[in-house]
Amino acid sequence: MIITAIWPVFALILIGFLLRRTAFPDPAFWPAAEKLNYFLLFPALLVLNLSKAPLDDPAILNLGGAVLATILIVTAATALIARMRGWNAARHGPLLQGLIRFNTYLGLAVAASLGGPDAVARAAVLMAIAVPTVNVLSVFALAGGRSVGLRQLIRPLVRNPLILACLIGIALSVSDIGTPPYSGEILDFLGAASLPLGLLCVGAALKPDTARRETVAILANSAARLLAVPALAFAIGTLLGLGRTEMLVLVTFTAIPTAATAYVLTTQMKGDGTLMAGLTTAQTVLAVLTLPLALYWFV
Repeated sequence: MIITAIWPVFALILIGFLLRRTAFPDPAFWPAAEKLNYFLLFPALLVLNLSKAPLDDPAILNLGGAVLATILIVTAATALIARMRGWNAARHGPLLQGLIRFNTYLGLAVAASLGGPDAVARAAVLMAIAVPTVNVLSVFALAGGRSVGLRQLIRPLVRNPLILACLIGIALSVSDIGTPPYSGEILDFLGAASLPLGLLCVGAALKPDTARRETVAILANSAARLLAVPALAFAIGTLLGLGRTEMLVLVTFTAIPTAATAYVLTTQMKGDGTLMAGLTTAQTVLAVLTLPLALYWFV
């Protein structure tokens, strides 16, 4: 059941990869498609689902606590290993992002396939908590011992359309305003286009050549990300008494590959961009095998 539910997700990623490799429809199409999705379609999906999310449900709070605890524990462990191994910030930053960041398109697509609208609403709440958290932690890791100014820390957050969409959706839910009249249908149409296009863009962004560099480090990081981190999340979720839908969302978002956008932040802060691209590509390919296993074991 798990494989039959999620295979179309990876099929779209493969189609995107093949389209990009054959230069169809045009190389310039993919950056424009990613931009359209990032700034319009995907935020519409988040606003719509968060505006209807039951934010007063205690299960939502437990889910948020579980993902936050998982992120912080993994971050602390990675910092300790970085100190022991003598990693500089350029290396520490990508390796941490390989463990705590996640591909939002893939996560929501899998949650929708396996859990339906309830899982999507809870996934949107998880993103509202996790996205700003991992962004801040990633900036600190890439900065190393350098001083991080408030402007440098805040700018990626206030300019992130996903975070802004989460804030708008939460405000609409908490205030009981909901979406304005007739806007829900528009958001629904925009959001429906987001995940298929996003998955195609994930495939188009894969760079197989980069995964051949530092094979041992990439495989070790990928194994930790795709198997060890969801195991830790499952343990924390069990302690907090998460229900099946919440556990599905938690395990899904901790067992999917890291975000392709991590490459942009890494290069902007002079981190090892090639390593980050290799991690993203390797994890996406390996997740075809590991994600069904993680979901089977832990959900």
